[in-house]
Amino acid sequence: MAGEAARGGTAIVTLEPCNSWGKTGPCSHALAEAGITVLHYVFADTTLFGGGAQYLTERGVTCIQGDDAQRAQVRLGGLGAWLHKQETGRPRVTVKMAATLDGFSAAADGTSQWITGEEARADAHLERSRVDAIVVGTGTFAADNPALTARDPHGNLYPHQPHRYVIGTSALAGEVELTHVSGIPSCAISEGYAAAPLTHLRTREWEDVLTYFADSDYQDVLVEGGPRLVGDLLARGYADRVLMYTAPMILGQGLSAAHSPLIDTLPNAQRFQFVSCEKVGADLKLVLERKL
Repeated sequence: MAGEAARGGTAIVTLEPCNSWGKTGPCSHALAEAGITVLHYVFADTTLFGGGAQYLTERGVTCIQGDDAQRAQVRLGGLGAWLHKQETGRPRVTVKMAATLDGFSAAADGTSQWITGEEARADAHLERSRVDAIVVGTGTFAADNPALTARDPHGNLYPHQPHRYVIGTSALAGEVELTHVSGIPSCAISEGYAAAPLTHLRTREWEDVLTYFADSDYQDVLVEGGPRLVGDLLARGYADRVLMYTAPMILGQGLSAAHSPLIDTLPNAQRFQFVSCEKVGADLKLVLERKL
């Protein structure tokens, strides 16, 4: 679009320009033909085709790759899930929890509405609207009958709704069309859930579930509960991120936000590092990533 005005200019991009032919020509060729003389890019192209920095360098373009700080910033800026899928072949899995300061998601009598405040719950719905799929266990689904939709503060559905999944071996009401996808028995759930697709995967094997999600071309998956499903996912090392909403509240006893018998000693704990912390209403929103 810039035409001749681009000649002699500098291009600043997130990903190294491609050097392969697809539905369109290589970006590297287009930049060279436009007369760009300097290219700044953050992430190198790690696909089998390879990126176009070398092609551009050979044609006199100065190519400069970003540093670790810039790469970290880009990951936080919205490309984290895509990059994770490119690097690992599977979607990024985020565990979302809401708990008191002492780690409980419900009181001893089971009451949990509401641990966190209205602002935190609205923020959690916004996070839902950004992912490809949302997951709960059969126990949580049967007990709470959650909508699992992403709604704005006025109760309206966001334009993007994640595909909703229930994980577990117990049969559920409203199941139709039993099929096998990626080796997993899969049922659509139809009754009363028209806002977005809802599927029951009849398994608790996370390796199979993540393979299914990878085959479905998902990049970002959010797991919301219950405590045993979340605890099992965390204990087995399949959680890449934790999204934690912490309320300024002490219960002393109750239902843990995550529970697993697989971790019985401190050296086996799953460790994460803080990425961000912000105040949302009266609560804290913590974002953590797996500590490598």
